[in-house]
Amino acid sequence: MRWENLTESAEHGRADAALFGADAVVSRTFDTPEFAGITFHEIRARSIINRVPGASRMPFEWTVNPYRGCTHACVYCFARKTHSYLDLDTGLGFDSQIVVKVNAPELLARQLGSRRWAGDHIAMGTNVDCYQRAEGRYRLMPGIIAALRDHANPFSILTKGTLILRDLDLLRQAAEVTDVGISVSVGFTDPALWRTVEPGTPAPERRLDVVRTLGEHGIGCGVLMAPVIPFLSDHPAQLRATVRAIAAAGATSVTPLVLHLRPGAREWFMAWLEREHPYLVRRYERLYADGAYAPKWYQRRITRQVHELAQEYGIGPAGAGMPRRIREPEPEAEPKSEPTQLTLI
Repeated sequence: MRWENLTESAEHGRADAALFGADAVVSRTFDTPEFAGITFHEIRARSIINRVPGASRMPFEWTVNPYRGCTHACVYCFARKTHSYLDLDTGLGFDSQIVVKVNAPELLARQLGSRRWAGDHIAMGTNVDCYQRAEGRYRLMPGIIAALRDHANPFSILTKGTLILRDLDLLRQAAEVTDVGISVSVGFTDPALWRTVEPGTPAPERRLDVVRTLGEHGIGCGVLMAPVIPFLSDHPAQLRATVRAIAAAGATSVTPLVLHLRPGAREWFMAWLEREHPYLVRRYERLYADGAYAPKWYQRRITRQVHELAQEYGIGPAGAGMPRRIREPEPEAEPKSEPTQLTLI
């Protein structure tokens, strides 16, 4: 594997020294059912705060990714291509060869304390999930959140993992001193589709339980309704069922995102489609003939439908990647005899 060639240019579009060297890699397997067939490559990274390339469509500039590869095994994951930079397979290799940046918490604390760091918003979970199963063993996120809290640095987390509830107290502490945004990804609620498309993730209803639990503890949580999968989860009745479930969980917002198929992900997804839904292959070839993204007309249609449903169920869209301050619930005021004006904060 090309450990010594993994530079910041490979990950973020600019040349620099290798992020870590081959002599710093320790590969491990664990004899437990949940990690069967998975190899963890433990490395000591040289940098942990990553700049997003200027040409990216992402609405944030900086990210932290403590892991590479993901046991969620989502067949559509756009991050699959990054495994090719290590000469690793972007299919099964991405699902089972997990790079763990074991020094991420202390490295982040040091970089946040640098005079060169301006305290910009940091997004997590935007490449691979920082609360995938590996986090249960390596426990990198508590140290990462603590470092962000201690430096009052704004951040957001996007996850499909229920393990985020383990760090609820840390999130509340961070929210007392900075802006914190939490989003859970739930693209659909169809259990049969979930089992084949996202086999390593918690079930959609478990993810919605996370939204509900966070809300019950005073932490507003949005839902990224992603991906909406053409011809498999985009029927009006399916969209309605998903938005209704999101609203019932108490989500503060719902933001739809149509499936996109970048190189690396496209080949893996299309192979899956050929096995599971061969009658859809030609339709996908036509829909994605111009590249990684579905046509604008299709994206606009899905967005309009979801936003209309969100309005019907009393929730609305949110700016993707934007932090939202988590606040403690206000204490109940003493009853007053005269009416009071309610305000939205």
